Amino acid sequence: MKFFTRILFCVCFLAAVSSSLQAQNKFTLSGYVKDTANAESLLSSAVYIVELGKGANTNEFGFYSLTMPPGKYTIKVSYVGYASKMFVVDLNKDTRLNIDLKSTTVDKEEVVITGERHDNNVESTSMGKQEISMEQVKTIPAFMGEADIMKTIQLLPGIISAGEGNTGFYVRGGSSDQNLVLLDDAVIYNTGHLLGFFSVFNADALKNTTVITGGMPAEYGGRISSVVDVQMKEGDMRKWDVEGGIGLIASRLTVQGPLKKNKCAIILSGRRTYIDLLTDPLLKHIAGGQFAGNSYYFYDLNGKINYLISDRDRLYLSGYYGQDVFNYADPGGEFKIAFPWGNAAATLRWNHLFSDQLFLNTSIVYNSFGFKANTDFQNVTFDLSSKVQDATIKQQFEYSPFLGHLMKFGWTYSFHTFDPYQTTGEAGSTTFSSTSNATKLANEAAVFYQDDFDATPWLKINIGLRGSLFNFMGPFSEVQFNQYGNALDTLKYKPGQNIKTYFAAEPRLSMRFKVDKTSSIKLGSTLNKQYINLVQSATTTLPIDLWVPATALVKPQMGVQSSVGYFRNFKNDMFETSVEVYYKYLWHQIEFGESAVPGNVEEDIEQQFVFGKGWSYGAEFLVKKNKGKWTGWISYTLSWAWRKFDSINAGKPFLAEYDRRNDLNIVNMYEINKHWKVSATFVFATGQRTTLPVSYYLIQGQVNYVYGPRNWYQMPDYDRLDLGFTYSIIPKKPKKINFHSDISVSVYNAYNRMNPFFLYINASGDVGGGANSLSGGSKSITFSAKQVSLFPILPSITWNFKI
Repeated sequence: MKFFTRILFCVCFLAAVSSSLQAQNKFTLSGYVKDTANAESLLSSAVYIVELGKGANTNEFGFYSLTMPPGKYTIKVSYVGYASKMFVVDLNKDTRLNIDLKSTTVDKEEVVITGERHDNNVESTSMGKQEISMEQVKTIPAFMGEADIMKTIQLLPGIISAGEGNTGFYVRGGSSDQNLVLLDDAVIYNTGHLLGFFSVFNADALKNTTVITGGMPAEYGGRISSVVDVQMKEGDMRKWDVEGGIGLIASRLTVQGPLKKNKCAIILSGRRTYIDLLTDPLLKHIAGGQFAGNSYYFYDLNGKINYLISDRDRLYLSGYYGQDVFNYADPGGEFKIAFPWGNAAATLRWNHLFSDQLFLNTSIVYNSFGFKANTDFQNVTFDLSSKVQDATIKQQFEYSPFLGHLMKFGWTYSFHTFDPYQTTGEAGSTTFSSTSNATKLANEAAVFYQDDFDATPWLKINIGLRGSLFNFMGPFSEVQFNQYGNALDTLKYKPGQNIKTYFAAEPRLSMRFKVDKTSSIKLGSTLNKQYINLVQSATTTLPIDLWVPATALVKPQMGVQSSVGYFRNFKNDMFETSVEVYYKYLWHQIEFGESAVPGNVEEDIEQQFVFGKGWSYGAEFLVKKNKGKWTGWISYTLSWAWRKFDSINAGKPFLAEYDRRNDLNIVNMYEINKHWKVSATFVFATGQRTTLPVSYYLIQGQVNYVYGPRNWYQMPDYDRLDLGFTYSIIPKKPKKINFHSDISVSVYNAYNRMNPFFLYINASGDVGGGANSLSGGSKSITFSAKQVSLFPILPSITWNFKI
């Protein structure tokens, strides 16, 4: 580690000196790339210098900076889904040039493509990185008509679904909590609505999503598997728009426009299911109204304001709030439950240009996730709640000293508050509450430096270092237990008192070796630390799963990943292909012990954890078509995911529940004409693993199962075909009001495949004492595994509109 760190700082120092020398007698071309129609910034747009054979991509705010010797240059600017531009610039001084691109979906008959997209997948040092536009997401067949970014990313190589119809996902053998999910810089701790069958992201409010499954850049931290960075729309600076959709279970409405034209814009977007509105009238007339009041619904709200202070300063204020609400009461009134949960996030960002080469983004962020479960059973009330919230400030600088060299550096600080499994209850005159599951407070800070530069015409290097600190502090009361689970003593820590502090150096390195103009080989290795952990009682995004910090007992997770890949493009970048091979090793993995009871009020939840290690490896293949009426991709992943815990499975290694040997996804989108678009998605996956009994024994006529090794049984394979059809309603004559609409039909599981959701053992027969009795005697009993399938063929229809 020390050797790597020294090498890193030597390289960074030499790069800085080289930057200073090469920046002399040069001029900078810089600016923003935007959408012509609404002035939205276009992140990751390619700005390419034809004469030099080099270029750069815009950052997440659409800004680019190119420093070159004086002269005349031909500039190509392109972005997927937009008509490219080509023009000549006479660079004899520092020049600011903002560029507008026109979407090819606005008026297809007038669009002429004048340039080609730069082959960034071959040229860059990035591995396992994909940019997904919302247009792609909305074209793919959608479950129940709801376009969903979290389900779309499950179709990429290396990403595995948590289950049938679920938005939870696993990346390269890592658990779901090892994925960093951001919405405008705010961490989203739970991505699921409707117990995970829909995500919290409303596609109408989103602009773009970046997914990184390979080497994580130093600018990201706090997780050890992947990054899903979601950006919200900024609002239309030039005109007011209203768009939305009405589907079978939910409706959406988005309003955006200029508060001051070309100066300040706002966007507001909302979505709500109306299952409760449809079922409430029916429940009032069923069984004499005994089921009235039972309901479930979810909703979410997105909002954003962006204000252009000057050509060098801009402010953004964005927010998200979403809730799921479930209420149930049995007909007799003996049992009631209210179960709300949800996320909230707010981000204030300030962009500032110190110079044409130095860009700063400052973010102040608040985010939280929490749930409550209020139950009432036979005059016994029990309330369970959990919450995690963060307050964060971060700054990131981007410096482009010359073409082919980009440095990023900055810092971040977060104050975390954890309320794990707070419990209260009342039974008659007796009350009780959790005695040791107290609020936990922590500080987390990091600094990072990242340098991406062309070392030679054929070698590009991205080297970085992230230094992180995590401090678990008081006030806190820790109950000490003996080996029998009896409380012995209580340790009390004062407010602000240090309980445990962790430090880490997290090096990152990736290199691109250019083979020829259309192909390259990439190598990458990263070390990551994770101080916040999700301890799961299930493999879905159920909101009862618990987020806990690193403490004196719970050590931070650590992961090292190394990968190598070959990337090649064909036919002017029309086709992208890649093969990546990876190996990942994980330390301090966390699980509930085999006898743990989550929600136990007598002991701190971390007393029920067990710790182990894991490793995973595999190969990923991708073929992607970017241009033409027919687009799409084929991805295939071959992988293994192992875990080893001393107190689980007798200390022997076992395959993780989400071990998936084969995972194949085929995505096709075809534009027949200006009215009709069709799409199809085929998914095949090796069955997930589970633990089933291998034998049984009887005690007083009761069946007791003996379970086999952890995850020894592999469920049947999974396969599914989804179809989508979209008909655009285009007026024959232009109208004063520009109104567009389409009808979208999706068919989920088109050939009605009964895929396994879970398995259970069914016992039937007679062991004595009369028919179907399980007491006394010794007769025959039959066991069989029963499969539960969740979704048959599900057609849906949605009407979308835009004014």
